Amino acid sequence: GAAIGVFVKTGGEGEGYATVRHADLWGERGDATAGKYAWLAEHDIDSTSWQEVEPQAPDYLFVPRDYTLLTEYEAGWKLTDIAPVNSVGIVTARDKIAIQWSDTDIQRIAADLVDLPEAVARQKYSLGLDSKVWTVAKAQTDIKEHPDASQHIKPVLYRPFDTRSTYFTGTAGGFICRPRVEIMRHMLLGTNLGLIACRQQSQQGAWCHVGVTRNITESGAISNKTREINYVFPLYLYPEVDNMLDVGVAGRSPNLAPEFVSAVAERTEMQFVSDGQGDLATEFGPEDVFHYIYAVLHSPHYRRKYADFLRSDFPRIPVPADRAKFAQLARFGARLTALHLMSEHGDVLPTFAIDGSSKVERVHYSEPSGDTPGRVWINRDQRFEGVSLKTWQFTIGGYQPAKKWLQDRKGRVLNFEDIQTYQRICAALAETPRVMQQIDSVIEAQIEPSTQ
Repeated sequence: GAAIGVFVKTGGEGEGYATVRHADLWGERGDATAGKYAWLAEHDIDSTSWQEVEPQAPDYLFVPRDYTLLTEYEAGWKLTDIAPVNSVGIVTARDKIAIQWSDTDIQRIAADLVDLPEAVARQKYSLGLDSKVWTVAKAQTDIKEHPDASQHIKPVLYRPFDTRSTYFTGTAGGFICRPRVEIMRHMLLGTNLGLIACRQQSQQGAWCHVGVTRNITESGAISNKTREINYVFPLYLYPEVDNMLDVGVAGRSPNLAPEFVSAVAERTEMQFVSDGQGDLATEFGPEDVFHYIYAVLHSPHYRRKYADFLRSDFPRIPVPADRAKFAQLARFGARLTALHLMSEHGDVLPTFAIDGSSKVERVHYSEPSGDTPGRVWINRDQRFEGVSLKTWQFTIGGYQPAKKWLQDRKGRVLNFEDIQTYQRICAALAETPRVMQQIDSVIEAQIEPSTQ
């Protein structure tokens, strides 16, 4: 996007604030006859329809904002205050070698990379010129110094519902440019949950920048990283150890601010247990808090009402009104979490036309018509059948998962496991809006703003 600013100095004494006016222009760039260029050519300052805005502290935004909701919204707890240990996702600098389809693929790439002369490796894998933060030589050295593939090959969430493999040593500026080991180690040392969210949303459209992970996570897992980068908030923190092997759950602690936990405990009149889930009658645990937050962030009402604020900073979470509402939302959030981790099935799986090559050649969608259900085609002959338009268009962050997952596999042959995975993705996406409406039945009428 581009901004055009016109600033007028009137020569006054500087008393009071200047008048600020704003106008938007969205669409294709176009040319002299159509699009934004044509509009700009036909209008000037006087003929533009301006909207007067009143910038306020602390941001002094030069865009319209409904400040009547600001006090209510800011009564909630900022996500970074709830879960203070967090960071952006990993940045590989060279996804084409650092992110692979399987453990076998990444092991082969790593072994080959260290055996090749630097110049040959650069040419073979089209690695381009070195940068200040990543070089072929340092990537090779990192793997040579960490040769145990069984210890360092890890699953990584690359895109929504798309878990792949990487070689993770934790060395900054090594094979992975920015491994964010201070955060990602907590996703490796034992079973964990990670909330994924963005600080800002740059594109138009409804806010939907939230996801969940059990693995280390790439910086663009739910977001278009040319516009925004996603952050990971691990639920549990693990003690310092000499390696990054799974140590179980012993010694872990919740990454939740004690003040927020106390606020929830006071409002719900329940005791907090420091690990797992509670019975939601007399006690609640860290995972119940996680599920509650995940539910709130999936409320369509919450997203619409606070859209302006959600685009400009981390989300804020209201303290629940009472025990019953917290329990309801925690259960809905638990269902969404399980669906998005694909640890539970959605209700209805699309079918797949078996006969054919199963090669992804051209991905396109045909809408339902009469008795014919919605279809997702992967080539001229084969399709997934029973995919609704809402499922196809459902968006997480910067992606349509039902579309993106297949497009990223263009040229590949889907095996039985791939087909099952895509069916489960579609089933999860189909059920998600239904759960979101259930969440709204609680959120709209029953969640009240509260102060920290």
